[in-house]
Parts: sequence; C-alpha cells; structure tokens
Amino acid sequence: METANSIIKTAIVEYQRELRDGLVTLINSAPGFLCSGSYMTTTDALAKLEQTFPDVILCDLPNLNGAQGIRALRGKYPNLLIIVLSIYDDDELITDALCAGADGYLLKRTLPARLLENIREAFDGGAPVSPEIAARIIRLFRQFHPSECTDFELTPHENRLLKLLVEGHNYTTSAKVLNVSYNTIKFHMRRIYQKLQVNSKSAAVAKAMRHHLFK
Repeated sequence: METANSIIKTAIVEYQRELRDGLVTLINSAPGFLCSGSYMTTTDALAKLEQTFPDVILCDLPNLNGAQGIRALRGKYPNLLIIVLSIYDDDELITDALCAGADGYLLKRTLPARLLENIREAFDGGAPVSPEIAARIIRLFRQFHPSECTDFELTPHENRLLKLLVEGHNYTTSAKVLNVSYNTIKFHMRRIYQKLQVNSKSAAVAKAMRHHLFK
C-alpha cells in the first residue's frame, strides 16, 4: 500500500448479478486495479477471500443484517479494507456499518470514475464516503450527547496522529506531516485501535469526535 503504482486487488460482494458483472468489468478495465473475486453474499466471500487476499472489498448491504457481514469480514480479515456500496442512506444502517468496521460508505449511484477514486482513497489510508452520507454523519455527530472527556491513555505521538486523521488526513499524508514511514503510521494506528477499542479508522475518528478529544 505504499507505492502509487501498486495494483489494488479489489473483491466485490453484490447480490445483483448484472451490477456485480458490471463492477468486475469496471475494475478490471482500469489501470492499477484488479478484481480478485466477486461474490453474491458475504458468506461466499468469507469462505473464499483467503484464496486471493484482496486489498479492498466493495460490500453491498442487501438488508438490515448487513453490519453482521461487515463484522464477520473484519473479524476474519482484520487488514481488509471494507467499503460499503449500497442503495441505502438510512441513518441506522450507516452508523451500524461504520461501527461494525467499514472503512467507507458509498452509494450505488456513485459515478464509475469516482468509485475508482474512492477505492484508491481507501487504499491510501482515507475513509471515502458519498457527499450525502458525509452530511448525514455530521448531523448525527451533532446529535450525540457529549461524553465525559478522557484521553484513553494515548501517547503524545498517538494524539498527534489521531488529530491529523480527525482533520481529514490519511495514512500517507499523516506520514509526511509527522516525517515518519507509512509502516510507522500503521503500527501506531494498531495501538490507537486497541486503546480506543475500535477496529477501523472511521470508528477511531468517530470516537475521538464523540469524546471531544480535540477541542
């Protein structure tokens, strides 16, 4: 994940065959991308992903149990980047998906070129969301009752890194700002996840905002 010229291996979970085939064609026809597998359900993906080890998975949420699939994928493949690709923009589904460990949330009406940009954004350490979803997330944060402030025993370096992520930086740009390697950022992020008791960058940022770690 450290070079701009890396091939991004992308898997797809989509129950509609026509859309699934279209996504496969889109990804395989784009320079720098490779579709490593396509699956109708998360159950299929869970059983077969270890054969191809993709970097990113586009995961549909066909019903209210979609977050369970994300949680199962995150549990079995902790380093897999999970981007929801859904027709749903329901508040409960969005928050459930992000809390379950999704690294991004996109709507199916996302334009093909933008979808590829979003995949690369996640690959580079970002947390892509559709503009409509971003607006909903901001509104949801404003509704949260402020929690008692705590620092979660983060070190000064971990605090600086988390603050950069809250400000919109990804792993790559954070490494440049802090003058450290990409792998160093990943190491510190694992420690941050453990201390915050989360399992994705988006969940870490959400918890930092919810607990007002940076005023």
